[in-house]
Amino acid sequence: MLSSVLIVDDEKHTRDGLRQALEDDYDVSVAANAEEAFNQMDSQEFDVVLTDLRMPGKSGLKVIDKALALPNKPAVIMMTAYGSIDSAVEAMKRGAVDFLTKPVNIERLEVLIQRALKTRTLEVEVKQLNERLDEKFNVGGIVGHSGKLKDVIDRVRLVAPSRATILIDGESGTGKELIAQAIHQASPRARAPFVAVHCAALSENLLESEIFGHERGAFTGAMEKRVGRFEAADTGTLFLDEIGEITPSTQVKLLRFLETKSIERVGGSKPIQLDVRLVAATNRDLEQLVREGKFREDLFFRLNVVRITLPPLRERTDDIPLLLAHYIKFFAQENGVAPLTIEPGALRYLQAYPWPGNIRELRNFTENAVVMHRGAKLTEYDLEPRFRGDRLALPAPGASATAGAGTDSIPRGGGGASSAAGGASLSVEENEKRLLREALIKARGNRTKAAQLMGISRRTLHRKVAQWPELDVIDG
Repeated sequence: MLSSVLIVDDEKHTRDGLRQALEDDYDVSVAANAEEAFNQMDSQEFDVVLTDLRMPGKSGLKVIDKALALPNKPAVIMMTAYGSIDSAVEAMKRGAVDFLTKPVNIERLEVLIQRALKTRTLEVEVKQLNERLDEKFNVGGIVGHSGKLKDVIDRVRLVAPSRATILIDGESGTGKELIAQAIHQASPRARAPFVAVHCAALSENLLESEIFGHERGAFTGAMEKRVGRFEAADTGTLFLDEIGEITPSTQVKLLRFLETKSIERVGGSKPIQLDVRLVAATNRDLEQLVREGKFREDLFFRLNVVRITLPPLRERTDDIPLLLAHYIKFFAQENGVAPLTIEPGALRYLQAYPWPGNIRELRNFTENAVVMHRGAKLTEYDLEPRFRGDRLALPAPGASATAGAGTDSIPRGGGGASSAAGGASLSVEENEKRLLREALIKARGNRTKAAQLMGISRRTLHRKVAQWPELDVIDG
C-alpha cells in the first residue's frame, strides 16, 4: 500500500508538477488552499502533508496546526519561496518535521518525505507500544499505584522500544518475570517469541543444552540435534531468570553472545547469528558475587546496561489493598464463587504484615482464602497466627498512617468507612511514635526486625528515628 501525501499550494503549476513527480511512488492528493486541505484531512488520513507557507487566506502555519491536531497526525513538511530563517524556525516550532525552499529540488524532497515517513512510523509505533503497555499493566496483573511501582513502570516505558540488554533485580516473588513480559509486549518484538528459562532449575549440562541447543552426538543420550532457547527466541526476547546461578562455563558462552550476537550449539563449532533481546533477572547481589569471584565482572557489565530494581511488597504497602482486590476477583471468577470481602480489621493486619514472599505469597494467601474460607467475609480473627499472633496491637481505623487510613473493606463499594472508637485518642504522630517504640523494644533495638514488625522499610524506620531522637536509645 502506497504512503499518502497531501500537497497544499495555491499555485496550480506547482501542485501539478509536484504531483507528477511523486505519484509513481505515493498516493498523492492536492489542495489549492488551507480550507480545501482541512476538508481533505477531515475525510482522509494522510501520512505526509507538504504545504506552502504563503497562501491567500489561511497560511501554511494553520495547515500545520490542523494536521497536528488530528488523532493520527501526519508528518508535515513546509515549503516556501521566502526561505527566511524566521519562517523555518516558526514552522519547526509548530511541529513541521522539515523545511524546503522554492523552487523545490525533487531529489531533496523525496529524501525529506522518506525521512518524514520514518519519523511518523516511529511515532505511531511508540504510541501503540505505550497503549499496549497500559493494557498490559491494567489487565496483565501488574497492579498498584505506589510511587515506587510508578518509577518501575516509567523505566519500562523508556527502555522497552530499545535494543538494550536489561537486568531486573529484586527479592523473590516481586514479579520479575511479569516485568520482563511487559518489556517484551511494549517493544517492537511483541509479535515475536518471549522465551523464559529458569536457570536455577536445571543442572549445568542441561542448562547449556537448554539455552544453546546441542548437536547430535554432543554427549551421551544426544540422539538428535536440539534447537536451544536462544534460537527459539530469534527476533524476540529471551528471559533468563536467576542469572546469578549459572556456572562459569555458561557465563563464558553467554558473554560471547552479548559480544558477537552469535551462539554455538553444544558439540558444534559453527556460529549461529541471532537477533535476540536479552533480559536477565536475579534475586542475588551480583556485585557481591563478582567480588567473591563467582560471577564474571565483564559479563555483569554486559548485563547491567539498564537496571530495573523491583521494590519488595513491604515497601509498597499502599498497593496491598489493590492487589488483594485484584486476586480476590481473579480467583473468585476462576473458581466460580462469590468474591470474598476483607474486613477493615483484617486488612490492617495484612497491610502491616511484611510479606517475605512478596506478591507470590500474597497471591497464594488470596487463593487459599477464596477457596477455603467459609462465609462471605474475612475478619482479623480468621487470619493465621503469622499475620497477627506475634505482632503489635494495631490502632483503630484512621488512627495511624501505617494502618492504611481511610481504607474500607475489599472489594470496594460495600459499606461506609469505619471510624475509631469513641473517647480520647492519640494523634496520628503520637500513635506512630508509640508503635515504633513498641516495635523497637520488641525487637531489642534491632531496626531491621522492628521495620519488619511494623511492615515498613528499614529506610522509613531510620527516617522516623531521626525525626524522634528519643527512640534512638532503645536497646530492649
